[in-house]
Amino acid sequence: MEESFEHVVYSKNVIEFVTVAKEYCTFLETADEMNRKQFITVATRIIPLLYLKASVLPKVEPELEESIEKTVDEMTYTQIQEGITAKLGRFNDYLEVFNADMQRSDTPVIAFIGEDMADIYQDLKDFISAYRLGVTEIMNDALADVMTNFELYWGQRMVNTLRALHAVLYGEDDITEEEGEEEFQKSQQQENWYNRMQQDWQDENPEETPLL
Repeated sequence: MEESFEHVVYSKNVIEFVTVAKEYCTFLETADEMNRKQFITVATRIIPLLYLKASVLPKVEPELEESIEKTVDEMTYTQIQEGITAKLGRFNDYLEVFNADMQRSDTPVIAFIGEDMADIYQDLKDFISAYRLGVTEIMNDALADVMTNFELYWGQRMVNTLRALHAVLYGEDDITEEEGEEEFQKSQQQENWYNRMQQDWQDENPEETPLL
């Protein structure tokens, strides 16, 4: 296997992207150590930086026949998503305008910051985990995957989320206000419980109509 440090995976732009991607993942993994305003403030700074570093990554072609192994499992993803959702509380949702469903819908499409940021985390964590292996061909293919996903998927998620976070941080609502938070958290817990119950039921009865 190629071990030359002249390979593009060791270039300045890639290393800088790896550094910021790692910071983003660590930021979400330690979100419970911050209050809401601190979390949103950091998010509005790291997301545009991450977008910038991703936008200047070099284009590479896969070198291996097999796909790169994914490391973020459903439990980890759920923990990250629910952590962000709990941190943002009633500020978690926003109206999505860059969505294909908007063209066929008479009502606004609701999106969720927690889901967006967790989706970005999943791709970046998978990329970092593969990159840490130190095998040039694997690093190359991980870079190819993350660039494709950036262009087709999570790049748009980033700018949408930044717009929503900016509106919260600089809006008129007091983001430190706790009024209504207890009711919101209860509703979230009930919704999460119902979604898990319905998913378990569908897994056990794949050909049946979902519970209503």
